[in-house]
Amino acid sequence: MLLYIVWDVNPEIVSLGFLEIRWYGLMFALAFYLGYLIGRDMFRKEGIAEKTLDNLLVWIIVATVIGARLGHTLFYQPAYYLKNPLEILMIWEGGLASHGAAITIIIALWWFARRQNWNFFWIFDRTAVVVALAGFFIRMGNLFNSEIFGKPTSLPWGFVFARVDNLPRHPTQLYEGLSYLTIFFLLHWYYRKTNRQPVMGKLSGWFLILVFGVRILIEFLKEPQVMFEQAMTLNMGQWLSIPMVIAGILVLILTRKKERNNTV
Repeated sequence: MLLYIVWDVNPEIVSLGFLEIRWYGLMFALAFYLGYLIGRDMFRKEGIAEKTLDNLLVWIIVATVIGARLGHTLFYQPAYYLKNPLEILMIWEGGLASHGAAITIIIALWWFARRQNWNFFWIFDRTAVVVALAGFFIRMGNLFNSEIFGKPTSLPWGFVFARVDNLPRHPTQLYEGLSYLTIFFLLHWYYRKTNRQPVMGKLSGWFLILVFGVRILIEFLKEPQVMFEQAMTLNMGQWLSIPMVIAGILVLILTRKKERNNTV
């Protein structure tokens, strides 16, 4: 039986001085590429022009980068970045927060739906499927970076992140990433089961509940990302996830009411 797994992967794939390709960047690119392919299949089967998806992808990429960076600066290190505002632009130095990206993606989807004269939940439902898959790749990127790891553990699948210390720890990147991958398969299965016409808002609601519910649970196993979290009963990631779960529950309640009204 394994006592632990030693993880000592170089986060750089290629480094030529002026050119550096990292595993995290590759995982980030894969998330958008595969998400685009799945989204293209959805749009084609539902008779939506591919050009519309191309425009949507640009909105999502911009929203993701801006939201993730601002989320990190505002939620985790506001005092530092208020003193050093120009460093907010230095994304290559690290510091992205998924909750910030989630908020700006939802805003971007609302604005895009409004421009296209679409129902907001129609586009949110379909985007939710691919965002769940993207979450898997992002967490794999965190694994390659040996970051966002868990607390020490004696479990046989504990990871020793050799670039951090010699303690076997919960591989929370794997826990979270595999959870998101499972959620992706569940949402995609439901989408196909309903002949690509799911009840409006149901995928969105379950996405919010499952993704952020998982986040709340796994955060109990993570090491604090910033110093002030050590004094908190729930950490920042959990506090930010709670409103998302509540929003998901409210969305499902609304969709259920609509289903009942349509059957009357």
